[in-house]
Amino acid sequence: MPEGGPDLEDIEGIGPKTAQLLRSKGILSAKHLALFNPEELIEITDMTPDRVDKILRSAREAVLGANRISKATELAKSFDNITRLKTHVNSIDELLQGGLEPKAIYEFAGEFGTGKTQLCHQLSVTVQMSPDKGGVAGAAVYLDTEEAFSPSRIMNIAQRFDMDPNEALDNIYVIKVVNAVDLEDRIKFDVVRLIEQSNVKLVIVDSIIALYRAEFRGRERLAERQQRLNYILDWLMRIAKVYNVYVVLTNQVLDVPMGYIEVKRPAGGNVLAHAVTHRLFLRKSREDVKVMEVLDSPRLPFKASAMFKITDKGVEDV
Repeated sequence: MPEGGPDLEDIEGIGPKTAQLLRSKGILSAKHLALFNPEELIEITDMTPDRVDKILRSAREAVLGANRISKATELAKSFDNITRLKTHVNSIDELLQGGLEPKAIYEFAGEFGTGKTQLCHQLSVTVQMSPDKGGVAGAAVYLDTEEAFSPSRIMNIAQRFDMDPNEALDNIYVIKVVNAVDLEDRIKFDVVRLIEQSNVKLVIVDSIIALYRAEFRGRERLAERQQRLNYILDWLMRIAKVYNVYVVLTNQVLDVPMGYIEVKRPAGGNVLAHAVTHRLFLRKSREDVKVMEVLDSPRLPFKASAMFKITDKGVEDV
């Protein structure tokens, strides 16, 4: 079996010709296949609905298990034993109850200069550390939609943690994304390939909303924009759950009128608010101090906050 789990030919209903067809469409393994829903697979393969249903059901059972029912007591134990990815900013790691958890989506929302991209750069380095040092010994994939990735920042952060700067850069796969369709294709195919073949444990999208706001302009296209945004967020969650990886998104903000004042709120509306697991708002405070605040989370206390600063070495405690 490949590292990603069962091979395509191991799935009931898939012979050599069907496996070749799926691989020609970019579906690499049974685990990758299990991410798809029937409509998506029919669209790219032209197979009949009955056959697709049978193949996908077999793939899910082979990859995820036929019986996925567990008691809450078992889930509680699994939460206690998860490996958390640390930012190595003590205040933030304490706020996140030890660091980022896998199988979840973290959103860093804030205006320009609040540290969203800096945190993404730092996580791209800390993910490479061994578990005893707060990492997971994995690589990162960085989907760059705004030309924000900086190799020099990675090198500075790596030196801070006594890592070889060139080795740190070599374990980050940067994907330059040109439009929303390109982002969707890269996540559905390239990101999964890198997870299976290159030990990627962290998926970063910086930023998630930029392309959708630019391409779907005007109120008449708002519904279409939100549907497309919801679709790619759903794919990121599928990947997070099936591959047990960490997912981080950055998001822009809007000025929302509240009486006589305007309040900054994350862009993306209810679609983004409901899709992410942990919603964190970043803002500027006094002088060079930034604040991270919990906006919404199933496990983190509402309005809890942490202070940090941005230096030449990355993101640090105040």
